[in-house]
Amino acid sequence: MRNTEIKPDVIFKSFWRDNGHFASLFNTVVFGGKTVIQPEALKELDTDVSNFIKSGKYEESLTRTRDLVKKAAHGTDFVILGIENQRKIHYGMPLRVMIYDALSYLKECQEIAGKHKGAGDKATAEEFLSGLHKGDRLHPIITIVIYYDEKPWDGAQSLKDMIGDMPSEISGVFSDYRMNLLQVRESSQYHFDNEDVQTIFEITRYIYQGEFAKVKKFYGEKTVKSDVGAVIGVMADSSLIVEEALESEGGMNMCTALEKLEEKGREEGRLEMKQETVLSMANLGMPVEQIAAVVKESVGIVQKWISEGKAAV
Repeated sequence: MRNTEIKPDVIFKSFWRDNGHFASLFNTVVFGGKTVIQPEALKELDTDVSNFIKSGKYEESLTRTRDLVKKAAHGTDFVILGIENQRKIHYGMPLRVMIYDALSYLKECQEIAGKHKGAGDKATAEEFLSGLHKGDRLHPIITIVIYYDEKPWDGAQSLKDMIGDMPSEISGVFSDYRMNLLQVRESSQYHFDNEDVQTIFEITRYIYQGEFAKVKKFYGEKTVKSDVGAVIGVMADSSLIVEEALESEGGMNMCTALEKLEEKGREEGRLEMKQETVLSMANLGMPVEQIAAVVKESVGIVQKWISEGKAAV
């Protein structure tokens, strides 16, 4: 089917590319609800932060691509904001984010040095060494990791969490690196001013909790936009919801999608029960033809189930 070919990361990037969605996420999660980032001040940046790491004769290329990066004008300067979408727990995520951010800082350093060189700017011996001039400044980088799974995050949330026990003398001078983690399952503490963003987190939480009745209560009469429904489907790991969303014209009804999801679950349950019945009868020595007649399936399907279930015949 056409929709199943669309990858989750494409659905996410399409949704968060909207400046209203992006700004609402950062203003709520990072800035405590204060409007620091204005949607109209956002500009998308290149996500490729690949670079070369050199030290003496040692040289290594690091190929890294971020999920989504934007630049936000703030006063006369700007801040760089990034989103990383994560379905599975990554026990090295703080280090991964730190590398992404460090490569972005390195990239900016090289761009500044390149401009000085191209302009033929005079430099002191110290400035020549790094390529940076004394007055040059980098721009802050802030990254949010969106973790979407029913399981609670049990991994590290900072570089320090990844380090073994440290004596106080070491811990006191250790440079930590904390990541901004947003767990969808625990996002009820936030209220997003953007309705689309609020909807994806709220409905996804209800689905995680199996509280379909709340979805019907609060969204039964509402039409959910296609891109919003698609993100909910990806976060809930439901290809059915994704397909319903992407095939809908003018939005979708979440209640209808959830009813289909519930029916699919019941069908899968009935199929599993039928397969267990087939294996039980096969283990009792009942002929395949007789089993097929009882469960009302073809002999070929019954033989396949028996083979996959390693039943004795």
